[in-house]
Amino acid sequence: MKAIIVDDERLARNELKRLLENFPTIEVIGEAANTDEAAALLETLQPDVLFLDIQMPGKTGFEWLESWEGYLPEVIFTTAFDEYALKAFEVNALDYVLKPIELARLSESIQKLEKRQIQHAKAAASPSHVLGAMDQIFVKDGERCWFVRLDRVRLCESMGNYVRLFFDDQKPLVLKSLNALEERLDPKVFFRANRKHIINLNFIDKIEPWFSGGLQVTLSGKGEKIEISRRQSIRFKELLSL
Repeated sequence: MKAIIVDDERLARNELKRLLENFPTIEVIGEAANTDEAAALLETLQPDVLFLDIQMPGKTGFEWLESWEGYLPEVIFTTAFDEYALKAFEVNALDYVLKPIELARLSESIQKLEKRQIQHAKAAASPSHVLGAMDQIFVKDGERCWFVRLDRVRLCESMGNYVRLFFDDQKPLVLKSLNALEERLDPKVFFRANRKHIINLNFIDKIEPWFSGGLQVTLSGKGEKIEISRRQSIRFKELLSL
């Protein structure tokens, strides 16, 4: 698996490269001192994993991830600060490793990465049935269960390793990534608005211009306002144009 290290401290990058030499499945193919350099490397090298520091000059690791719309591999945060752990998983990071990095802890992250890669490979090898708006799905959240038709689901929101489904007055969580769910949903009905949201096009009540060339849509029902990123706005306009 190909890796890129992003850290503004050269010594920290060198130490992580040294530790990664213990894992023959990992090949470090690039390193960056800031997120601008990381962006260029991601587009050209297409790595499998990104070891990303949080506190860096310019944009923090979080700020960059939230604005980045290009290719994104698995992300493992490496940081000296433990207060960002919850936010790390909210942006779908695979793991969160504290500095100074210990070999045993890094080994746990690599094992997670290898398992995730195996899961992706199995999913790609087995064709999955695309679910249409009239298909019904079984949803279980804690002790509550629903058998809901997909045309009632107006919004899907990423919550780390879970997805929150919005239908009627219900908001259950399902143990599935937003990317995995997107692969099963009919793209003619369900549209990926941004990294955190998939919207049901049939629930769009209002469309407004938004910042940086993006759009904001208001959904009927509960009136959720969802931003469509600049890149996805181009696809959105093409999809809905004559």
